[in-house]
Amino acid sequence: MPGAAFAIPQLSNTTHPAKRKISHHVFFWLKNPDSTEDLKKLIAGVKSLGKIEVVKELIVGIPAKTEKREVIDNSYAVSELMFFERLEDQKEYQVHAIHKKFVEECGPLISKVHVYDSESLS
Repeated sequence: MPGAAFAIPQLSNTTHPAKRKISHHVFFWLKNPDSTEDLKKLIAGVKSLGKIEVVKELIVGIPAKTEKREVIDNSYAVSELMFFERLEDQKEYQVHAIHKKFVEECGPLISKVHVYDSESLS
């Protein structure tokens, strides 16, 4: 709804501190989308990120063969969904040696990246 304003409730982190999580959902597009070798290398690289201690859960995926609808974008090659306990953990992940190695090794394979970070409300 263009121009619509929504009020976002101000929630305290003390409401359910043990349940609050940070999710980090990343979508990757390959420069060479028909390359099986590049896809395998990217998937292996993304899976390596699960070794970082502050990553509490990592889900690696490829586009599902769901029904085609206008709201679905399945043009990406690989996605990662990971969870952190705190914002500070997500910051630590960004500068971790394993993450830096992933960017160095897999960065040249990637044409586009979309990142969606969110904080759980419960």
